[in-house]
Amino acid sequence: MKNNLSGWIILDKPSGITSAHAVAKVKRLLRPAKIGHAGTLDPLASGILPLALGEATKTVPYMMDARKSYFFTVQWGQERDTDDAMGKAIKVSDMRPTHDEITAILPRFTGAISQIPPDYSAIKVDGERAYDMAREGRAVELKAREVFVESLVPSDVCLVSPGTQGTHHEAQGTTSFICHCSKGTYVRSLARDMGRVLGCFGYISVLRRLSVGNFGENHAISLELMEEMLHKGDLSFLRPVESALDDIPACDVSHDQAMLLKSGQTIFLPSTDGKMLIRAEGKLVAIGEASQGSMKPVRVFNVE
Repeated sequence: MKNNLSGWIILDKPSGITSAHAVAKVKRLLRPAKIGHAGTLDPLASGILPLALGEATKTVPYMMDARKSYFFTVQWGQERDTDDAMGKAIKVSDMRPTHDEITAILPRFTGAISQIPPDYSAIKVDGERAYDMAREGRAVELKAREVFVESLVPSDVCLVSPGTQGTHHEAQGTTSFICHCSKGTYVRSLARDMGRVLGCFGYISVLRRLSVGNFGENHAISLELMEEMLHKGDLSFLRPVESALDDIPACDVSHDQAMLLKSGQTIFLPSTDGKMLIRAEGKLVAIGEASQGSMKPVRVFNVE
């Protein structure tokens, strides 16, 4: 029997499993009527994977558009076909960049930049996934796309292995970074392109997503802890549907106005303009668009 649950789970996905595998595990644990996720993580990657249950699935597009941040480590000296540690070496160099050489190129990878996604990505080419074509040995031609990198800075911390930390000097020939970027940014492409500019090649050896929108590591829960809490009947890890919409201004309406919005009708609401989060009696009702004193519903919710 399916459970009528609504809200967000901010999963700390472990490295070594796909996002689909992580979602499947949560489905087995909770048996939700509906579930989706905001932003796929590579199998190599760990970190923030927001999962939407029930009515929260209606807010997934807002999370997909959200800014993201990553910690990643680049291994210099090789380029791999997958642009990460799971692939085969296709280019090799004995060169290793200095700290000054690395910092000198970072402005080229900050701001609005053009990048070509990895061949092993979920982008569709003529209806087929690029990674399926690449695995079959077929040529993949992906177009460059513009993304925005807000900041890209070296980090003294290195995730040497799960649960352990050291300095990047401990891992020879590597450099770690913290990156804040827009949706659609491929960190694997950043590593590949930096390696090419430096002339030494490079690929991602460690990748961890630190945040998606307002959701960060302080909100995250592991699969193991989630299972422990469920055995105790504790669902406190389930965050409210509207927690994904914290950047949208909110306003309260009456019960009658809420019923009109839920039926798709426009209501009179003076002194507001733009996108609004609508609540009534403490419950989420809708996302509305206000203009010239009227509010029309854009997305309606049925939150218990």
